[in-house]
Amino acid sequence: MIRTVLTEIGIFLIPFAVYAIFLIATRSGVTLPASWPLDMIMKLTLAALVMVIVSFVLLAELTGAPPNSTYVPAHIENGRLVPGAER
Repeated sequence: MIRTVLTEIGIFLIPFAVYAIFLIATRSGVTLPASWPLDMIMKLTLAALVMVIVSFVLLAELTGAPPNSTYVPAHIENGRLVPGAER
């Protein structure tokens, strides 16, 4: 669960990192308030939210067990550990 949360936070930060790299490449002051106007922050936030929503949809649609499958958890069988499986 924590890996998913950290992945989503990373995806949210991608537009801000790309903009910061752009500011560094154009030799603009990354730390100057004039380089981060409110409208640019709003655009970056909107782009980040769209990316997070798309990633949530892809995560929900493309991961998980196949339809009509049953998960059998890990268990001990004949003294040996059998890993969990989908059947």
